[in-house]
Amino acid sequence: MSTHLHNALDWLRGTPLRIILILAGAISIQYFGSRAITRAMNRLASTDLIPGPGNMVARQKERARTTGTVLSSTLNSIVWVIAIAMLMGEFGFNLGPLIASAGVIGVALGLGAQTIVRDVLSGIFMLVEDQYGVGDKVSILEIQGVVEKVGLRITTIRDANGTLWYLRNGEILKVGNLSQSG
Repeated sequence: MSTHLHNALDWLRGTPLRIILILAGAISIQYFGSRAITRAMNRLASTDLIPGPGNMVARQKERARTTGTVLSSTLNSIVWVIAIAMLMGEFGFNLGPLIASAGVIGVALGLGAQTIVRDVLSGIFMLVEDQYGVGDKVSILEIQGVVEKVGLRITTIRDANGTLWYLRNGEILKVGNLSQSG
């Protein structure tokens, strides 16, 4: 075996192989993690956790679908941030200053995005507590109508006049649900 071929094989076994392994690992974690989340949420959506009327099953499916979407997005973000950091390390970037600046930028963004964080956290608790769901007749703030969409950040309600209202979940302090009995 010639010296050039030996050097080329040694080079391929180094950084390029590690880059391929990082990318393959990130893709496989994303794929299998998303599959596991989807399967768990489908199982949760089809299980009758709360015996009662049939509309509760539809609400449970909607909550499971929303929760699955949030978990999948979170998993994908974490996997790719770590993979990109590992790839940058393989290309010789010094990650210490980058991580320090990311911490400072994260604090600045956190202070600037307080309302978004409040809206999302309120949306998560609203979904977990099952305060209202799609199709419920509700009274929120001074608006009365039917819930058309429930998101982590925004809830949309159509009133009797046909107006579609977009309400940030962080600003919803009181909810009257006319559809829930008992």
